[in-house]
Amino acid sequence: MTWRTPTLPEREARLAYALIIPTFVIVAGLVIFPAFFSIWISFHDVGLDNLNDVFHAPFVAFENYARVINDYAFPDALMTSVIYSFAATMASVSVGLIAALVLNHRFRGRGLVRAIFLFPYIAPVISAAFIWRWLFDPTIRGVANWLLVNGNVVEEPMGWFGKTGLALIMVVIFEAWRYFPFAMLMILARLQAVDETLYEAAAVDGANAWHKFWSITLPELRYVLGTLFLLRLMWTFNKFDDIFLLTSGGFGTKVLPILTYEFSFKLFDFGRGAATAMVLFIILVGFMFFYIKRVLEW
Repeated sequence: MTWRTPTLPEREARLAYALIIPTFVIVAGLVIFPAFFSIWISFHDVGLDNLNDVFHAPFVAFENYARVINDYAFPDALMTSVIYSFAATMASVSVGLIAALVLNHRFRGRGLVRAIFLFPYIAPVISAAFIWRWLFDPTIRGVANWLLVNGNVVEEPMGWFGKTGLALIMVVIFEAWRYFPFAMLMILARLQAVDETLYEAAAVDGANAWHKFWSITLPELRYVLGTLFLLRLMWTFNKFDDIFLLTSGGFGTKVLPILTYEFSFKLFDFGRGAATAMVLFIILVGFMFFYIKRVLEW
C-alpha cells in the first residue's frame, strides 16, 4: 500500500473541518439539543416528581398547549408582550435614528457624545436595572421622587414600577434607553455610506432639510430600518431579564417569557413551561415570515 501525500485542497479541507467541528459540537450541545429537547418536553408531562426520569415521562400530546392557551394568565401576557415589544422597538429605533442623525454631523466633542450614547448598551443589564431601581425608588430616597417632591411637582412619592400602567411605560422607556445605541450604530453606518452628491443636488433644487430627509435619507435607510425593526422586535419579544429585574413581571408587566419562567420554576410544570416557549416561538416565526415578505417588497 502506497502513501499518497494529500494535495493542498485536501489539506485545506481537513483544516476547515478541524476548525468547524469544535464549534459545531458546542452549538449542538448548547443550542440545537436544548431546542429539540424543549419541543420534546412540551409534549410530555414533566414535573418535579419525574424530573430524574424525564425520558419516561407520560406523553400527553397537545394537552400542555391547551392548558397554556386556556390559562387565565395567557391572554394578558400575550397582549402585554405585543404592546411592550412594539412600543419598545419603535421607541428604541426612533431614538437610535435621531441619535444617528445627530452624530452624522461633525461637531466638537462628537467622540465623547458617541461614547456617552453607547454606555447604556455596553453596561451590564443587572447594573443598569439596579441603577434605575435606585433612581425611581418608590420612596423619597429615589432621585426622581426627591426631585419631584422637593420641586412641589407632586405631593407624595410615586411608585414608578409599582403601579399598573405606569410600570409598563417605565419598562418600555428602559428598553428604549438601553437598546437605542444598537440602532444608532447600524443607522449611522448606513448614513455615512450615502452619496453626498445626492444632498448637494437636492440643495441646488431648493430642497430643505425635511425634504432631504424624506426623499433621500429615509429611502436610503429603509432596509436598515426594516432589519432593525425585525431584529429588535424578536429580541424584545423574547426579553426576560429586563422586566424580571425591574418588576419581576408584576403590575401589568407579565410577558410570555415571564409566564414561561413561572410555569417552569415556580409551579415546576416544565411541560407547560416548554409549551409556552413553543407558542412564543411559533408567534415569532409567523411574524418573521410576514414581516420579511413585506420588507422585501418595500
